[in-house]
Amino acid sequence: MSSRPEILFPLFGALTKLEGVGPKIAQNMAGLGVEKPRDLLFSLPYSLVDRRRRETIQGAELPGIVTVEVEIGTHRAPRNRSGAYRVTVQDAKTSFQLVFFHARGDYLKKQLPEGSVRLVSGRVELFDGVGQMVHPDHMVPVEEAGQIPEFEPVYPLTAGVTQKVMTKAARSAVATAPLLAEWIDPAQKDKAGWPDWRDAIEAAHSPQALGEISATAPARERLAYDEFLAHQLTLALARQQTRRARGIESHANGRLQSKVLQALPYRPTGAQTRAIAEISEDMARPVRMNRLLQGDVGAGKTLVAFVSLLVAIEAGGQGVMMAPTEILARQHMEGLQPLAEQAGVVVEILTGRDKGKDRAAKLAALEKGDIHILVGTHAVFQADVNFKDLRLAIVDEQHRFGVRQRLELGKKGAAADVLVMTATPIPRSLALAQYGDMDVSVLDEKPPGRQPIQTVMVSDERISEVVERLRKAVHEGKQAYWVCPLVDESEVLDLTAAEERFKHLRAALGEGVVGLVHGQMPPAEKDAAMKAFQNGETQILVATTVIEVGVDVPKATIMVIERAEIFGLAQLHQLRGRVGRGSEASTCLLLYQSPLSESGTKRLTVMRETNDGFRIAETDLEMRGAGDLIGTAQSGVPRFRIADMESQAPLMQIAQTDARKLLNDDPDLTTERGKAARVLLWLMEQDQAIRLISVG
Repeated sequence: MSSRPEILFPLFGALTKLEGVGPKIAQNMAGLGVEKPRDLLFSLPYSLVDRRRRETIQGAELPGIVTVEVEIGTHRAPRNRSGAYRVTVQDAKTSFQLVFFHARGDYLKKQLPEGSVRLVSGRVELFDGVGQMVHPDHMVPVEEAGQIPEFEPVYPLTAGVTQKVMTKAARSAVATAPLLAEWIDPAQKDKAGWPDWRDAIEAAHSPQALGEISATAPARERLAYDEFLAHQLTLALARQQTRRARGIESHANGRLQSKVLQALPYRPTGAQTRAIAEISEDMARPVRMNRLLQGDVGAGKTLVAFVSLLVAIEAGGQGVMMAPTEILARQHMEGLQPLAEQAGVVVEILTGRDKGKDRAAKLAALEKGDIHILVGTHAVFQADVNFKDLRLAIVDEQHRFGVRQRLELGKKGAAADVLVMTATPIPRSLALAQYGDMDVSVLDEKPPGRQPIQTVMVSDERISEVVERLRKAVHEGKQAYWVCPLVDESEVLDLTAAEERFKHLRAALGEGVVGLVHGQMPPAEKDAAMKAFQNGETQILVATTVIEVGVDVPKATIMVIERAEIFGLAQLHQLRGRVGRGSEASTCLLLYQSPLSESGTKRLTVMRETNDGFRIAETDLEMRGAGDLIGTAQSGVPRFRIADMESQAPLMQIAQTDARKLLNDDPDLTTERGKAARVLLWLMEQDQAIRLISVG
């Protein structure tokens, strides 16, 4: 089934086949993302005009739309060309005027002959106690009253496309909608009380009451579900592809794990224990693991990652842990080293810096199996890197790691299990949309001993007080970050902002106390500046946002974020997570420029009130919508036309379960419902999924 089913042809034909759509209008409709009749079916009205008949304009809520039967009285032409042409009319109780500008009198006399009865509908306002309907939307003889719907749908518009054109074209598109076999699970459909697809499309385009344009109206909910289901089917097909790839069963014996867990000064949190159990179970199965480990800053991902690596080693294999940058790779190495010593396993690091003999020795040890855990940057992808028996690949910070790299890594250990770690809390609904092909473990508790971070909002007029406070902190041997804003897209400006701040602080606090790191520096200089700060040689680090991810300096207890109001919530949360890593209480100062905008105030207030990354992520999603949250262009997050990821997350959850079950029962989509689901994938333009079935 590699070509579109014939039943859908009309929906994928030219727009010009629809009533009232010529080439020019078809071109304009592209501004709404409408290029074929199918797109018009999924462009639903967002509001309704109530055009139910009234006896009289008396007692109506004015100004407002009124639909009323009137007898036409006298016509009064304007004295000059710019004046108004007025027609006096009489309803059941009172008289009012129809008003026209730039009108042709002869045309109006023909349309509205004196003494005739007409049904008129339009917006009525009171001027000096007299009702006026300026340019009525409808004026029809009473016998044609059926032309005016009681509730008129209001469609989104774009330049060169009017309501009349949209309404007519949409009606014509609905008329071409075919009867399609049902792809929704019958029990789910009955339980939710959803109509058939064709009926849902008709109802959504001709709502009969205001409640029918809400997202929870059965017809709309069903169409939203269809979008979610098509998307989740695509993800489930991708997941099925991964799972068809045989995995290796890694059975742990717990020997090394118990050594490490006993040596810990604290007990793992419930969330850590649960995640470890989920990962161990996955690794013991004959299919490849594809799991996302999601945890807030400081939720203890390193321990979970390390115990997972031990599962691979206990089963006689090796593990690799990948980081996007060398600094982070070294940090993972430092984090794993003490744990590895307790377990008596060998950890080694491989980065672009390894050359010649050193590199050759590491590669030989890896191939012999003498190195149990390799930590590295993308250098581990190089052709000459071979493992003796790679069982588990852990990838840090998903968003820098596309699906392609995940597959590359998989080739190194043809069936290695994959665990992806991210420190960015992702709201439930987004996680389902973006990582629906993966299983998700969430670390939502903080290990004991982590100090809460106090967050304070400070106007930048009080910057000198902040500098004084830093002087005191430096005196007490504390360390601080000072983050400068990304002024705008130009890196040059960021650079000057950071350099100016650096000079200012150096002048105030003394030479040698303050370091600087920004995006324009050569990597070696950047590393050196970070190192000096990590080793406590400098006590204050001025930085642009390059320090966001993962860098660990336990003695840093103060984070100053300048122009905090222009940062996104997720970014603020990540930056704040750089402090509070030791046993000392920490502070985050949000410096803002007043006056604050409404959204700026809301963002900073949320930061002040909570340290919970998941709550922050939910607020971020509410405020910005999914597209902006992860930069839609590169995020792979779908754009839905009807469904709303934020408010309809529970529907997405049902769709995920249902899609997985359908493929489980019918992997090649050949049953009746399976065939219907194929049509749904074509209808929703999920070409990627269709290719997966054609090959599968």
